[in-house]
Amino acid sequence: MRAPTGEQYELEFGDLTATVTQVAAGLRTLRYGGADILEPFPEDSTPPSADGIVLMPWPNRVKDGVWELDGVPQRLAITEPSLGNASHGLLRYRPYTVVERSDSAVTQAATIYPEPGYPFVLDTTVTHELDTEGLTVTHTVTNRGERSAPVAIGAHPYLRIGDVPATQLTLTVHAGTRFETDDRLNVTGEAPVAGTKYDLSEGGIVADLDLNDGFGDLRSPEHVLAAADGRTVTLWGDASFAYVQVFTHRAFATKEAGEVALAVEPMTAPANALNTGQGLRWVKPGETWTAQWGIRPRGFASDSYLASWG
Repeated sequence: MRAPTGEQYELEFGDLTATVTQVAAGLRTLRYGGADILEPFPEDSTPPSADGIVLMPWPNRVKDGVWELDGVPQRLAITEPSLGNASHGLLRYRPYTVVERSDSAVTQAATIYPEPGYPFVLDTTVTHELDTEGLTVTHTVTNRGERSAPVAIGAHPYLRIGDVPATQLTLTVHAGTRFETDDRLNVTGEAPVAGTKYDLSEGGIVADLDLNDGFGDLRSPEHVLAAADGRTVTLWGDASFAYVQVFTHRAFATKEAGEVALAVEPMTAPANALNTGQGLRWVKPGETWTAQWGIRPRGFASDSYLASWG
């Protein structure tokens, strides 16, 4: 039987292991010393709730699937029928092709061809590499067309620390603003988080959070999930990843009812960027844009390979 996510690429570096999928260039597993630091899903399953996938050429939602290009309305396929939006880009269900492979890294490529609502040709690559820092993910986008193309990049990892319950996990996000949304989760504005329940700069207990919210004005590129025993999992991004979405999912397919699966989604632009232009990168013909994020575990087994590099 062929896996719904295509080929499975097993990576290993010291105590770190990962499974990268051909479809959506996704992360199906990421473990450190045998402990899950991302929510895994079975090989015979599709990614539940976009678990681990790449979001390209836009993350999150485009309201009504409609935006304008040089004054001409563009209509994307509605891929979130329940809310009437175009969600998570064009590569969610597409297979990638391996470009380079080693024991600890894999680079995959996929091309976006013109389709209704997005009339551009982009060559994209995604490299997943395990190294002394943890997991590093590098994206490239090259415009093969004759006009500049609007692009944003995102990813959809769900963080965890082994089997530690959410009541014992704290999430810290150093953001200055939150994107307010309507009942269809479309952005209606951006407001300061200071003095509100959305201020996570001092950390918030994951079980107490109820979020499906984008954050901006990041004061730090690092978002930290911490356990009481001192273990941490940090999601970091370079300067391109200036936004993050936090989603406390309480109906995740592989979790018990009511348990929290925590998505911390690095994004180079917030939701609806094709309309607002906020954070959007216009990649010129022939230009290549590179952006990078990663996941860094610390404080796990004292005899682990990475601990000696900490």
